Amino acid sequence: MRKYIFWLFLLLQAVAFSYAEAQTDQHVLSDDASRGTNDHVFPADVASAQPTAGVREPGADLVDSAMTELRKLYQPLHSKARRHQGVITALLNLAAKAVPTLRLTAPPTETSTPKPAVSGPLLHATKLLEESASKNNSDALYILAEMNFYGNYSYPRNFKASFDYYHRLALLNGNSSALYMLGLMYSTGIGGAVEEDQARALLYYTFAANRGHTRAEMSVAYRHHAGIGTPKSCEPAVKYYKRVADKAIAWYRSGPPGGMGWIPEAYRISDEAGGAYGEGASYVSSGPGATKSDASSLEDIIEYLNVLSDKGDFKASFNLGRIFYQGQRGLDKDYAQARKYFMDIAQKYWVKGGRPGQTLKPELDKNAAKSAGYLGRMYLRGEGVAQDFNRAKFWFERGEKLRDAQSQFGLALLYRYGYGVDIDLPKATSLLKAAADQNYHHAQVQLGALYLDQGTVEDIAAASHNFELASRWANIESYYYLAELYNLGVGREKSCNSALRYYKSLSEQAEPFVSSWAEANLAYEGGDLELALLQYLGAAEQGYEHAQNNVAYILDPDQSRLPIPDWLYRRPDKSSLLKNTRLALIEWTRSARQGNIDALVKMGDYYLYGIGADADVNKAVQCYQGASEYMQSAQAMYNLGWMHENGVGLEQDYHLAKRHYDSALAINTEAYLPVTLSLLKLRARSAWNTITRGRINSIQDEPGSLLSLQRYGFFFHSFFLIFNSVEKKEWSLKEWIKNFLQDEGGPYFDDYYDEYLDEENHMPGGDGATVDEGDDDLLESAAIIGLMAALAFLVMYRNQRQQRLDEARRRQEEEEARRQRGIVDPPQQPVQQQPQQPEPLPPQQHFPQPGGPEWAVGGGGIGH
Repeated sequence: MRKYIFWLFLLLQAVAFSYAEAQTDQHVLSDDASRGTNDHVFPADVASAQPTAGVREPGADLVDSAMTELRKLYQPLHSKARRHQGVITALLNLAAKAVPTLRLTAPPTETSTPKPAVSGPLLHATKLLEESASKNNSDALYILAEMNFYGNYSYPRNFKASFDYYHRLALLNGNSSALYMLGLMYSTGIGGAVEEDQARALLYYTFAANRGHTRAEMSVAYRHHAGIGTPKSCEPAVKYYKRVADKAIAWYRSGPPGGMGWIPEAYRISDEAGGAYGEGASYVSSGPGATKSDASSLEDIIEYLNVLSDKGDFKASFNLGRIFYQGQRGLDKDYAQARKYFMDIAQKYWVKGGRPGQTLKPELDKNAAKSAGYLGRMYLRGEGVAQDFNRAKFWFERGEKLRDAQSQFGLALLYRYGYGVDIDLPKATSLLKAAADQNYHHAQVQLGALYLDQGTVEDIAAASHNFELASRWANIESYYYLAELYNLGVGREKSCNSALRYYKSLSEQAEPFVSSWAEANLAYEGGDLELALLQYLGAAEQGYEHAQNNVAYILDPDQSRLPIPDWLYRRPDKSSLLKNTRLALIEWTRSARQGNIDALVKMGDYYLYGIGADADVNKAVQCYQGASEYMQSAQAMYNLGWMHENGVGLEQDYHLAKRHYDSALAINTEAYLPVTLSLLKLRARSAWNTITRGRINSIQDEPGSLLSLQRYGFFFHSFFLIFNSVEKKEWSLKEWIKNFLQDEGGPYFDDYYDEYLDEENHMPGGDGATVDEGDDDLLESAAIIGLMAALAFLVMYRNQRQQRLDEARRRQEEEEARRQRGIVDPPQQPVQQQPQQPEPLPPQQHFPQPGGPEWAVGGGGIGH
């Protein structure tokens, strides 16, 4: 019965939302593209949802008064300018993070931290908004919902209250932003306001998407693409991604000539720490395809370039100009500084009259041409200067004479669209071809668009070729054209999956239009992890892999690089919002499905130890094996080796464990220390298993493993000779040690390596295989010899002791049997008898006598 009531309730909600959709909704906040940071909402962002033009909602005056009070609390959240950090300060910070803090007092409980009290202007504004909300004012409902969800104006977060406000607003007029937030809360269960329900999440997302909410459209598209709450389906995913792409490309083209420009903000916060497992242990910082992070900070680079620029280095001046013009994450664009450096280079090359100077340094002409291109671009787009097409043409012509691609493209735009000149398509086409030949991707797109307009088969093929060339540079317009061609089947076979890939990439690239990346990064860099989590969570729902990884990384319960005991190290206390391992596992999973290798390894860890889900060793094995395919993750290889060594989830097999350890070292040479220590322990366990005739498969060194044989072969050969002596005699302890340590290069060793160390193929000083005879190998060999010598002593001692015990027990049993039968042996003359062999015991109960028939070291000795 409850099931039918639930579906009836959803049907009534759908009818209500459909009815509200028919009404005019002028609420600016419902359009997510216009939403900036969620920390501060201003009247321009809260235009009333007026059912009739010119009629204000009840309680609108109260909202205005509340916003006046809230303006008094406004302060910038965080500065985007990077603060300079000296070498000493950086070292001190690293040392402070590395040294554990001794726990002197009990850790504070979460309830011991009082919530900030609401007072002053914030209290007054809240009362006004609540009074207005009681009159069903949509602006008041939305602002209160945002304050309770994001903690705007330092208001205490209350997710239950936030959900209630969003729900009231959605029922009131079908506000698309409220519907989207309800979908977000049902999808993640964030804050415990509602239980996680993917079906309801998709329902609310779809309602919001059908009302044109861009972020909801991306969320619905991603869910159909990934199969979250619904079966995977390409067509609906393309439908919603195309909606976003159409709006994103229109936004891009609405900018100055050449399109909108912005600083990309999407990144993985774990990458700055070397990956999810730290520098050297993560796939992102080790192994194939690793991107090593430069230890130098941006401030240090700028300072270094400044020094060179002051000394007259024009290359340094150009690089500085480009850095300030383009900006970077954490560094705002500075057009004034960029123009200064570009102008300095131009003045060094061109003298009065526009002629090049008499004595010019090599390559100054190339840098001057590029600088002219940037100066022309700034005047064309009005960046840092008043827009002036004549000045733009002046600089473009100077750069074009030196065959600068950007100058050629800029002139082409002038002649194609008539910016300050008459339209001249043939000249524009000629300039575009010249720039495209230099792989300037903006020119390739414009040239492809000209070909596409012609409509012939040959022209469409030429257009597709140019779009594909530009897509290599992640050009947003090329993505759009290729997506449209694949979606419509123009000039190529129709492909839903290919269209989906390009639509998705385009949508995610338009970050300022569709996402909250900038706000999330500012919150994280400012230390507000809760706000950063909430902002990243929205981008993660939209399908951003980087955001999914960030959410999982923030929620990851174990980011420690060293296993320091809890009693010694006081770990930072986390709020309940940041203690959500289930959500962390979900986001690791989604990140892994989009190709993140470290996320896949993290999934294995969670399943292995039962974090965020019930422990499942089989799933952990599958994750590790997936991450280790094609020799990708050294961490996954190492984990598989550990599982084989200990028989956890996989068959206990020392040989396979060694192979995985060796593979981990082959992928990542930085894993030398942990792999070497693990191999030493593994060889000791394998040797013991061989001696005791254990059932575990011991290490069998492959003939091709030259390095392993060269390092350990002589030792294991000697150990083999000890227990397989031709004379089959018993040795004393002194003889055992003497034979064990002598003759590391016997006949067996030389014969064994003849096929690998062919003197005809390896000349002295050549490129052939060599043996490292440094101190590291000597120490390793000495350590192994000492270990095995101790093992040999234990073997001999235990063997002799066991024989004495067996003999004593046998005699005692015979004496006891005689007494029970009442038999007394008459005195006899001593007779020379052959020593009676002790009865063999079951395997693994004692060590056989070295040299005896029971002694066998299979496969050529321990370690083989």
